Amino acid sequence: MKVTLLVPTLNEYESMTQVMPLIDKNWVDQILVVDGGSTDKTVEWSKAQGYDVYVQKAPGLRQAYREALEYVKGDVIITFSPDGNSLPDRILPLVDKMREGYDMVIVSRYLPPAKSQDDSFVTGFGNWFFTKLTNVLHAAHYTDAFVMFRAYKKKLLLDLHVLVDEEYKTPEKLFKTRIPIEPLLSIRAARQGCKVGEIPGDEPARIAGIRKLQVFRWGAGFLYQILREVFPRKHGHLSAQKKAQ
Repeated sequence: MKVTLLVPTLNEYESMTQVMPLIDKNWVDQILVVDGGSTDKTVEWSKAQGYDVYVQKAPGLRQAYREALEYVKGDVIITFSPDGNSLPDRILPLVDKMREGYDMVIVSRYLPPAKSQDDSFVTGFGNWFFTKLTNVLHAAHYTDAFVMFRAYKKKLLLDLHVLVDEEYKTPEKLFKTRIPIEPLLSIRAARQGCKVGEIPGDEPARIAGIRKLQVFRWGAGFLYQILREVFPRKHGHLSAQKKAQ
């Protein structure tokens, strides 16, 4: 099993210099930094550390994953936030858990004894509510269905059709935002009977930079997706994903 640590960045130089040195390169087979157009020293610093670096052509986190897919050398991807929210010491436990035969393993902020120091009352309640609704409507057992920090088989991105823009078109048009892939990935993994596990992991407050979370717009988009996925339907545009691979 080969593992790629996928690190999306956008002006993360200050936090990258504090977080990334805590990661032993021997923990994974590849560290791939996918940059969304940083104007600070993020790209230059990452290259100097010997990381693989890809600068995406179109904006957005989903686009970052899609464009970077062909450069991912691992058959397992760990998505890692370098802003301080993700703890490097959870990487090895993630890898070990995936070796037990899981399709996806989530670093849960709400699986005891883990806690989130980055939550506000609104985001904490929202995560609880949407995770609970996901469990009820999609026969899942998550404690944290929406966090970025997780490991999953690369092929899930294609098998579950979570990189296809068409899957997000309506809620993004309605709520004028770009929705991350994690909610849909969690929902469809549960509905398809994938083997999913969780390990606890604290979420510290971010070190620096601007928080990119759009609380109410994302919340509306998540609710739309959770309800829509109750009704099975055919997923189109698979060819677009395979081309991205």
